[in-house]
Amino acid sequence: MPDPSDFPESTLVQVNGVELEVFEAGRHNAGRPVVLCHGWPEHASSWRHQVPALVAAGYHVIVPNQRGYGGSSCPADVTAYDIEHLSGDLVALLDHYGYDDALFIGHDWGAFVVWGLTLLHPHRVNRVINLSLPYQERGERPWVELMEEVLGGDFYFVHFNRQPGVADAVLDENTSQFLRNLYRKNEPPREPEPGMAMMNLARAQTPLGEPVMSDGELAVLVSAFESTGFTGSINWYRNLDRNWRLLAGVDPIIRQPTLMIYGDRDLVARSERLAEFVPDVQVVTLDCGHWIQQELPEETNRAILTWLEQQGA
Repeated sequence: MPDPSDFPESTLVQVNGVELEVFEAGRHNAGRPVVLCHGWPEHASSWRHQVPALVAAGYHVIVPNQRGYGGSSCPADVTAYDIEHLSGDLVALLDHYGYDDALFIGHDWGAFVVWGLTLLHPHRVNRVINLSLPYQERGERPWVELMEEVLGGDFYFVHFNRQPGVADAVLDENTSQFLRNLYRKNEPPREPEPGMAMMNLARAQTPLGEPVMSDGELAVLVSAFESTGFTGSINWYRNLDRNWRLLAGVDPIIRQPTLMIYGDRDLVARSERLAEFVPDVQVVTLDCGHWIQQELPEETNRAILTWLEQQGA
């Protein structure tokens, strides 16, 4: 088995008016690019188990810390984190490496960006693999407005938007504890508690379940967020309704061959109408929670590589 601890060194790449910290492996496989897009609050290293497997399968693997994360730029302007900027970074990354298009793999918020990239720049994406977050249907009302009505003001998506700076400060004060408590698996069921879940997690003294990462792996994440703070990454959430407006005039159908991987214990809701918007989709479900590619790395790799083989990719 390839060693996931042997994560590539990073380089800084100028794209789209920012600098991205990019981890690259398998350059000898030039011509078969795959771009891996992390979620929140993650880091490029969340793909550490997938990079060696994809290189061994013949891919040129490109893993950015996206804007707001790690050694990448963290612009101060909230709107600098909308879907046009985030997808524009990925298009510019392809240009930097001289590629017309690529396979994109996203998890969580990274999946949202990959869906959005595919809608806004369909010719730059040849295949899609997304984990946890399915295609988000653009309904009649902006997403945050709808969530506020259905899930209330304490729901963290809503709280991030309606009370800017409040959660950021709590997470910044408790960075190590928050990330330790968040990255867990096999957690016992518990009653919902009042308040904002992410702030509660940041203040909780005792983690539940089992750790997803080793202490060394977690330290990479803690160090990155102690350096940047959380505001840049939370600003992605603060653009949800702006993204809803930006996607208004776009053809909503994803036409690329797509693999959707769910964790059957993930709290993120599945899409009941996925195939209506993503007609060429295959769905795989793994026995895990939200941190799919870290909880079940070998099963995730097998699902990805089996599907790519079926695609003749």
